[in-house]
Amino acid sequence: MTDPCLLVSLLATAKNDCPTPPAQFVQQQFERTRLTETPLQNTLSLPSLEIAPPEFSPLETPSLRDLRFLEPKSPFDNVEPTREPSIIPLSELSPKQPAPDELAYYPRTNNRPKSGTQMFEQRLAALQAGKTYTRLAVDSFIKAWKNASEKPTYQDWKYLLRQEAKAISKGQGANQLNILLGDSLSLWFPSERLPGSRLWLNQGISGDNTSGILERTDTLKQTRPHSIYLMAGINDLRQGQTDADILWNLRGIVRRLRQNHPQTRIILQSILPTRFPAIPNHRIRNLNKQLAKIAAEEAVSYLDLQPYFTDERGNLRRELTTDGLHLNPRGYAVWQWALQQTESWIASNEIP
Repeated sequence: MTDPCLLVSLLATAKNDCPTPPAQFVQQQFERTRLTETPLQNTLSLPSLEIAPPEFSPLETPSLRDLRFLEPKSPFDNVEPTREPSIIPLSELSPKQPAPDELAYYPRTNNRPKSGTQMFEQRLAALQAGKTYTRLAVDSFIKAWKNASEKPTYQDWKYLLRQEAKAISKGQGANQLNILLGDSLSLWFPSERLPGSRLWLNQGISGDNTSGILERTDTLKQTRPHSIYLMAGINDLRQGQTDADILWNLRGIVRRLRQNHPQTRIILQSILPTRFPAIPNHRIRNLNKQLAKIAAEEAVSYLDLQPYFTDERGNLRRELTTDGLHLNPRGYAVWQWALQQTESWIASNEIP
């Protein structure tokens, strides 16, 4: 298996190939903000992860209608804790990019929220106690969420995330802040696996699409992030949106983030593959090619995760997913590894 390349670069603005805007967004105008830092021309090459190929079996074939109502699953649902965590061995890295020889991917405790309802109540309890939930033990405030049953609405989640952003903007101090912005894939990123050199704010909402994320970018306006990691688009595909809609919205999100945070590094991440024929992976690959172009044109960074999550047939690797769409602990360990390498690369290329 050849070593894929993780492209993380800031490129000079090129010809704008923005797709023809959908009718509902014709009135929207996004002004391009000037890049305030020197563009970086470096690229970071990472080795492939040594993951044993899965045993292939026929893919599940739900209809697109069924996929629209596919409930996100906790990566830790039905996962038993182990005394010694399982590992993903990594091939040797470049001396310039030192990293551990292996990454643990199974949890040591199973006493954590396993539903969106439980996670919502845990985060709400942390907020009310004046705590940053991404820095808490995974079993914190268990009395507040263990028996939670009332499912929060999309508006509830928007309110919670807005309050968390407001709190972090007041309590950040001199700490550097990173933000995850996206849908359930970002929402369920295990807090204890986020690179620990910075504060983290998770702004993922299950089921959110690019239109919803574009609408709520101003929630972050008062924050002072060092980096914002954006991943979105898979729910648009589930909901039957066109490629033009998705690309238009993502470009709009990127521009809005750059306008609101001119000193922040915006990192546009590729859309992950799935195991559902109703969402063809060749379409996702084409979208990712366009996202790489958008990143270059908008002078932001592009993080290509696709090679690390794709099997020999072009599908999401079976051993990295809970249901063919959402990630399990091993999937998040792969993503964690990529974020760690990206953070290391960013740190070594910071402008003094």
